[in-house]
Amino acid sequence: MDANTFVLFGATGDLAKRKIYPALFNLFLDGKLPVDFSVIGLGRREWSDETFKANIERSLHSFSRRKASDAEAVNQFLGFFGYHVLNVDRKEDYQSLLQRVAEREQTLGVAPNRLFYLSVGPELFETIAAHIEESGLGETKGWKRLVIEKPFGRDLQSARDFNAQLSKAFTEEEIFRIDHYLGKPMVQKLQLLQQTNPVLQASWNNRYIANVQITASETVGVEERAGYYDHSGALRDMFQNHMLQLLMMLAGHLPKGDDSEQVRYKKKHVMQSLEPLLRQDVATQVVRGQYASGSIQGKPVVGYKDEAGIPQDSHNDTFIAAKLQIEDDFWRGIPFYIRTGKRMKEKATRIVIEFREPVKQLSAANNGGAPNLLVFEISPNEGIYLRLNTEGEAQQQDLTKVLIGSHKSGSDVPEAYENLIYDALRGDSSFFAHWDEVELSWKWVQPILDAYAANEVPLHEYPAGSFGPQAAHELLAKDGFEWWFDQESEAASEATNAGTPLTQEPLSIK
Repeated sequence: MDANTFVLFGATGDLAKRKIYPALFNLFLDGKLPVDFSVIGLGRREWSDETFKANIERSLHSFSRRKASDAEAVNQFLGFFGYHVLNVDRKEDYQSLLQRVAEREQTLGVAPNRLFYLSVGPELFETIAAHIEESGLGETKGWKRLVIEKPFGRDLQSARDFNAQLSKAFTEEEIFRIDHYLGKPMVQKLQLLQQTNPVLQASWNNRYIANVQITASETVGVEERAGYYDHSGALRDMFQNHMLQLLMMLAGHLPKGDDSEQVRYKKKHVMQSLEPLLRQDVATQVVRGQYASGSIQGKPVVGYKDEAGIPQDSHNDTFIAAKLQIEDDFWRGIPFYIRTGKRMKEKATRIVIEFREPVKQLSAANNGGAPNLLVFEISPNEGIYLRLNTEGEAQQQDLTKVLIGSHKSGSDVPEAYENLIYDALRGDSSFFAHWDEVELSWKWVQPILDAYAANEVPLHEYPAGSFGPQAAHELLAKDGFEWWFDQESEAASEATNAGTPLTQEPLSIK
């Protein structure tokens, strides 16, 4: 890996503390940082280098997935860091930053490779990018890269305007748009598992797939994000980026050994092949919801409108479910159902592929049979398994879990930011959001935004601790399907509350 300088805007912020420093530390422990590596943290606070390093060390003890118990290793890691006071609007601060970066590069005798990480609000991106260009920070004989966090705009036009401004200082190849779902290990393994597992290869056929379900549910509410979230909602905060990126990764058919350009082409193809959603059809294809009061894990919680900072007349969406169709030779006729929401029954991100039943009529004669499922568990645990329909005695239908991929949890699983920062340092943009994908995602979502704004889509209330509005279940029911694992999670919760152990295998599906 090339020696480089990691210039971190927003170095005193929450994201840096919770994600970036722990990610860099775990990369360091794994030997995945260059020997000649420097991090210049930027912020308004009048900190010394020592104060900065002390705060980093505290973040490691609080948030690193592996303990920072080796004092020698921690001290060596902290040796990469220095702090520089910077006001993003002040030109002269960028000149002094350039001087410090150049001096550090000369001291180490390394090429001027610079990665600029903007861990700040998107309203500052344009200003910072322009100052990087004007100050000479971006004029380097080595490489330069810009890493930014979502949101990448609020709608189609603002996204285009936003990208046009960044493109004045950085080329598309130099811009790395982080979508942390793309850094999750199981998401990055989706294509590899399809390519290398003979069971998956045999079943990955459009003749056998009935539907695909992608769920990302959260048990938390808005917490301290009310000011942002009430102007964003589930559609902007989750669906336009994370959920559609999961769709692209699953449906992209990436051959083994694809480079970043081929990955980009395949993902772009998925978005171009999505059947356009017309505004007049939004109400029949999309369900939006807002959580009311309820209980999470047996504890009462307030409804969305009673959260601190949320107005009583808010029509913001905290839940969205949608039906999508991909019009290409493989996926034509196979519906995709996507849902995401806050204050739901469980915290889980999973993809479920339901297979067609070749003996459906016979199964129906035998009081119905549960279909076979291929399940990708993405978080909080990761794993991939088949749920096979077997007939036991008395014609009872059970699904037996067969593990066919890795299954890890806790400290064994690298954090998404570890994978993404490592890729950005290496210049591999495979698991980042490219502009083509961002623009096409906003283009598909724009009719939903327009219909929401005109109040053409009902806002359904759902109790906190549920699986969303009843209308979301009806969305699948009219096609003869249902959301998988809802009943299981409900049964597990009831058994836990009653103090009854729940048998895991086989699991009976009613």
